[in-house]
Parts: sequence; C-alpha cells; structure tokens
Amino acid sequence: MAQGTVQVTHTGTSRWRRRTGEYASLAAALEAAADGDVLTVAPGTYRENLVVQRAVTLRGPEGSPGSVRIAPADGVPLTVRASAVVQDLHVEGQDAAAPALLVEDGTPELLDLRIVTRSAAGIEVRGGARPTVRRCTVDNPAGIGIAVLDGGGGVFEECEVVAAGQAGVAVRGGGHPRLERCRVHHASGTGMTATGENSALEAVGCEIYEVRGSGVQVTARATAHLTDCDVHRTTADGVTLDTDAVLTLADCRIHDIPENAVDLRSRSVLTLTRTTVRQFGRNGLSVWDPGTRVDANQCEIFDSTGDYPAVWVSDGATAVLDSCRVHDVPDALFVLDRGSRADVVDSDLSQVRNTAVSVSDGATAQLDDCRIRDAATGAWFRDHGSGGTLNNCTVDGTQTGVIVTKGADPTIERCTVDSPAEAGFYVSAGGRGTFQNCRVTGSGGYGFHVIDGCRTTLRKCRTERCARGGYEFADAGPDTGSGTGPVVEDCTSDESGSLRPSAAPKPVVQTAHQTPGLLGAIPGQRSAEQEPLRAPAEPSEPARTSQAVLGELDALVGLESVKREVRALTDMIEVGRRRLQAGLKAASVKRHLVFTGSPGTGKTTVARLYGEILASLGVLEKGHLVEVSRVDLVGEHIGSTAIRTQEAFQRAHGGVLFIDEAYALSPEDAGRDFGKEAIDTLVKLMEDHRDSVVVIVAGYTAEMERFLSVNPGVASRFSRTITFSDYGPDELLRIVEQQADEHEYRLAPGAFEALRTYFTALPKGAAFGNGRTARQTFEAMVERHASRVAQLADPSTDDLTLLYAEDLPELA
Repeated sequence: MAQGTVQVTHTGTSRWRRRTGEYASLAAALEAAADGDVLTVAPGTYRENLVVQRAVTLRGPEGSPGSVRIAPADGVPLTVRASAVVQDLHVEGQDAAAPALLVEDGTPELLDLRIVTRSAAGIEVRGGARPTVRRCTVDNPAGIGIAVLDGGGGVFEECEVVAAGQAGVAVRGGGHPRLERCRVHHASGTGMTATGENSALEAVGCEIYEVRGSGVQVTARATAHLTDCDVHRTTADGVTLDTDAVLTLADCRIHDIPENAVDLRSRSVLTLTRTTVRQFGRNGLSVWDPGTRVDANQCEIFDSTGDYPAVWVSDGATAVLDSCRVHDVPDALFVLDRGSRADVVDSDLSQVRNTAVSVSDGATAQLDDCRIRDAATGAWFRDHGSGGTLNNCTVDGTQTGVIVTKGADPTIERCTVDSPAEAGFYVSAGGRGTFQNCRVTGSGGYGFHVIDGCRTTLRKCRTERCARGGYEFADAGPDTGSGTGPVVEDCTSDESGSLRPSAAPKPVVQTAHQTPGLLGAIPGQRSAEQEPLRAPAEPSEPARTSQAVLGELDALVGLESVKREVRALTDMIEVGRRRLQAGLKAASVKRHLVFTGSPGTGKTTVARLYGEILASLGVLEKGHLVEVSRVDLVGEHIGSTAIRTQEAFQRAHGGVLFIDEAYALSPEDAGRDFGKEAIDTLVKLMEDHRDSVVVIVAGYTAEMERFLSVNPGVASRFSRTITFSDYGPDELLRIVEQQADEHEYRLAPGAFEALRTYFTALPKGAAFGNGRTARQTFEAMVERHASRVAQLADPSTDDLTLLYAEDLPELA
C-alpha cells in the first residue's frame, strides 16, 4: 500500500463479492465506503477534517501504532456519527473552540487512539451517542480531557487522561458515562466533575491524582457513583458536593489531600461504604447546611496531617457513622449549630489528641455502642441547647471522660469511663445532663465532679477506685440561690457503699488537660474553648498607643502598600480629631474598608490592628474584632437572617465587624438565597450605627469586585479598597525565619537558599495559602527534623535546633 493512501476493503453478503480499492485521501475513501467496509490507512500525516457517517472500520496499519496522524490546521479533526470502529489512530487538534474527537451519534467503538491536542476537549460525546472507548489516551493541556454533554453516554475502559488544562472528565447537560479502570491525572481543573440535573457519572476501579483542584466534584443536582476508586494528591478538596448533589462512594480510597478530603454542602447527600479517608489537611468529612447528609458505613478516617476535626458537621447538616473507625486525628467529631446532628453507632474513636466528640451551638449528637479510647476529652457538650445521648458507650484512657458546660443538657446512659487521668464526668458553668447507670473506674481524680451548683441528675451510678473520691460536688458560691445542685438517686461508690454528701465542699477547679501540638495550639475552623473553666481574668493591660500598634503593623512581613494605606487613613483620622479639638471642621472620613486578596495574606491580622488603632484614637470604644462569614449571618428560614446579622453586629459594638468571603452573601445565582437579606440588614445597621461599628468586608479580588458592583448600596458605604498582594519567595522565607526564631530553631547553612528555591517552585494556584503555606512548611520541617533527631542517641544543641535543607518537604 502506497504512502498516503487508504485501502478500502468493500464487503458484501458473500465472500466472492469482497473487493479492494485504494484512495488518495481519507475523505474520498470514506465517501466510497459502505456499511461494513474496512478502511486501512497508510502511515503518514493527514491534514483532513474527517467525518465518519457509516458503520465502517477505520484503522491504522497493524503493528505500527501511532503511525497515522490526523492533524488538520483547525476545526474538528475527527467526527463520528455512526456505529463505526475507529482504531490505532493519532489525533491532533489545534482549535481552542472545538474538540479533537467528536462523537455525535451511534454506538461506535474507539480503540487504541492517542489524542495529543490543544483543543476545547480531547474527546467530546454528545446527543444520542453511546460509544465504547477502550485503551485511549488524551493529552490536552489546553482544555477538558473527556467531555460528555447533552445526553451523551458511553463506556470508557482502560483510558487515561494524561494532562488537561481544565477538568480531566466533565459531565453536564444530562450526560451519563461509565468509566472503568481509567486514570485521570495532571489536570489543571477538577479531576472528574458532574454538574446539572440528570447528569450522572459512574466510575469503577479508576484513579484520580495530581490534580490542581478537587479530585471529584458533583454539583447542581447531578449524581455520581464511584466504586473501588482512588483519589489522591490534589491541591484542593478530594471530593466536593454542592447544591442537591448525590454521590455514592463504595470501597474507595481518598488520601494525601491538603484540604478537606470530602466537603459537601447545600442539601447534598453522600453515602460512603467501606471507604478509607486518610492524610488530609483539614476535615476528613466536612458537612454543611440544612438538608445536607452523609451516611458512612464501615469506613475508616485517620492520619490527619492538619489540626482540624476529622468529621465536621455544622449549619443544620446531618452525619451518620455506622461501624466506622476514626483515629490518629486532632479531634474526631465536631457537631455545631442548631439543627446539626450526628448519629454514631458501633464505632471506634481513638488516638485523638484533643476532643473525640464536641457538641456546641445547639447541635445534637447520639452515640450508641461506641468506644472512645486515648483522647484528651471523650465527649464535650459545650453550651446551651447542645445535647443528645451517649448510650452503652465506653470511654477509656482519657484525661476527662465527659464534660458538660454552659447549659448543655445531654443524657448519658449505661456508659463506662475507665482510667481517666482527671475525672470521669465533669460538669460546670451551668451544665446540666442526666447520668443514668453510668460507671467510673480507676480515675486519677474524681469519678463525678460537679461544681457551680449545676442541676445535674445522677441515677444508679457507680464509682470504683477513684483516687480523689467517687463524687465531688462544689457549690457555685455564696450568692447561689436555693434549688441548685445535683439530684442524686441510688448512686454508690466502693469507698462508702452509698453516697454521702461532702461535709464541706471544697472549692476545687479541675481543668481538662489538652495535649498541645508540636508547636502549640493552631486555630481550627472556629474558635472553641479549650478548658471547661478558665482561670480568673487578669487585669486588662493598658490600651496601646496608635504608634505602638502601627509599629506592630510595620513589623509584619511584606504588605508595604497595605501599611501605606493604613497609615494614610490613620493620619486622616488623627488630623481630623485634632482639627475638631482646635474648633475647626474635620473632613468626613468613612472608616469602613474593603480588603481584597488571596488567603493567608494577613487580612484578619491587619483588621485586628486597625480596630486597635481606632480605639487608641478614641474613634471606637473597644476596638475588638468580631470575625464572621456567610454561615454566621445567613439563616435557613425567612426572618432568621436579619436576627443573625443583628446579633453579629451587636457583638461588634464598639469594635470591628470583619466579614470574610463577603462575596458569598451575593452569589451569582441568588434565586432563593437569603444573602440579600443579610446585605440589606447590614446596610441599614451601618447607617444607624455609623459611629459605633466599623465594618470590613474581605475576599478574593475578582469576587469582591463583583460583590460591590451588584450591591451599590454596600459599595457606597466603603471609603476605600486595600489590596493584599501574594507573598513572594523572599517574604515567605522571612516568615519561616520568624517562626524559627519564635520556636527556638535555627536555619542551617544552605537551608536559606533551599527555602527560597522551594518557595519559588511552589505552585501558586487557588489552594496556595501565602503566610499559612510558609507556616505549614516550617511545621513540616520541624516534623522531619524530629524524625531525624529522634534516631540520635545523644543529640547536641545544634542537632536539636538546626533545620537543614533536607528537612524541607517534597514538592507535590
């Protein structure tokens, strides 16, 4: 067969009718071919836009894979509109507005194709097409790897997306493909995404990794099923669900994720079965919003690399854990906000550095037949409205078994706390709770320690071998009214055979010991008390002068333009104050600000200092900072948003109200959203209390520009926008130096240049954390240093303090 020709074997109903012809172009061969014909293409490059409209076989020569290149100058290189077979071709496209391979109809078989392109999509399936795609690779650094749109479907077997400028696999408009044993990696967007009603994605035995974004994303009423899949080494969340999405994960593995392993919001539903989640930087499961629900059965969540709870349930969401294991994490389960609920059945929570179960802000948790081991605190019901039930659970090896504070009112039944270091059950600060048929053995402190006259109920409880005593009840103080104190019925102790009240209650205050992290406490997603009782407040320090606060601002790394803006604003306010004192008119200065920039650039720190400056100048009464976001302001019912916003504004009275990610109050698709109510309430409050509260709104630059443009009422309230630029390598290096000095480490020769090179090469995508990244890098160096030095029998001072280039983490 000659170079650049196409041999067509025409087939008939009988063998004798078979005949062969040769054609000078693929287009001519396709025009002459009939259903069932075989087109064998000679090696070479074909600058043609091919359209296959008959059920033919189009293939390259046997034994020469990749020798046939379909590479037109523009347009779609290969379009398939029939149940054809296309095999052993190399397809190249250059049109950013068109796919390289378009399948529009029929049930074709696409085998052993290699698509190397810079197109809108490598493979695009749409309409009624149902192809079977086997052993095909897509390399498309300019667009989507595989797109299934507008009702398209098909099966993809053993395919690989080796690079994508956007999503690796994108399903929308009712598309519904099935992927089997496929690999998606090095995508600059989401690994796999499904969006829109009736869109569905099914993946079996697939692997998604090295993705600059989320590994899997399901949004806007789409559904997805993943079985026996691996998701790892992403730069954002591992799996993301939003807006009525439905996802099932069975026998999957999600690991090496810097952010949330799984994040779901807005009435999404997730079912996990026999799935492992490990090595995540934030939450293993992060569940938000009313109607959002996760059901996990026989799953394991462990080995957190960050300092956040493994399971986070808030804003009215629900989580169910059945026969699960959560271990080697900072905190196991946090449930926050009224309407939020967690049901945990026959599960193990162990090796928890802080609190295994935390319930706060009116949330509810129910634990049945669970085992909590090796935690600082077994369960902590923190405040008014928070409650639930612990039923037939065991708590072993904790500092404190169960803590109840500030009006929380759980029911604890048939639970055993064994060998707590300080107390089995601790109730203080107005906590209540009912404890029935509970037992404490081997406590290093008291069995039941109830103080402040708390109205706790104890029925048929038992203590054994408690070092300081089985029961201790301490009064609230001389001002306590009658009718306070615990209600105790049929409780016993091995010390006395029956409970006798203390003759003289001791004013003992026990605190639940918290095991600090390697570098001390690191803020979580929300502030939470770390002790059931705090020491008496120290006398407040005298307020600093504005110059002292500006000195602290000047000491921050980088932010030169921000410092100039704040100083200019401070000078304006100071001169205005002096003019008024001199009996002159002062220019009106709007003190509300807009902060724009990426995370980790110091916006919150500068807001805090700004408030302190205004207080020192007498502009604000206190200058304290109240930080809120959308979830703190927007309620789930009509009218509740205004109440939440007013409460937040009231907390900020005399100080600064800092609204992070303020653009979330005005989403682009705000059909049924209550964010507008929050904005309207804010605008009115800012006008009514213009002299008592300063408001700062913050967020990404582009999103904040949109937010201000669609809300002119808000834009008119702000005097200026201050932009926080990303940190450069030298500034990140200075932050690491500061961290090292603060924690008594030193950078060895060579470590400076290695850090500069590391920060220069570090990807600066959406997940880049600026100052947070620098601190995390330092913490990673300290951990690697500890692993190295722990092997030395007699380390010197230099061994214990010097950080070397080899202690740097590897770039992902």
